[in-house]
Amino acid sequence: MAQSAAPVTAAAPALTPVSLRAIAPWAVFFGLLMLVLLYFVGAEQGAVALLSGETVHEWVHDGRHLLGFPCH
Repeated sequence: MAQSAAPVTAAAPALTPVSLRAIAPWAVFFGLLMLVLLYFVGAEQGAVALLSGETVHEWVHDGRHLLGFPCH
């Protein structure tokens, strides 16, 4: 019983660090996307509305209350 039945596996390769130059475009893209989303959830109504009507307001109504934005 000195021999093991489990196969020997090679060590996992080390992860290489990701440069800031590779991450920067994605960080800017997602940052802008989050700002647009925050605008539509938090400010798209009334005098600063980009779109007319109440459609966007109704789509994000519950999320607006969940995040603490007043809308009534």
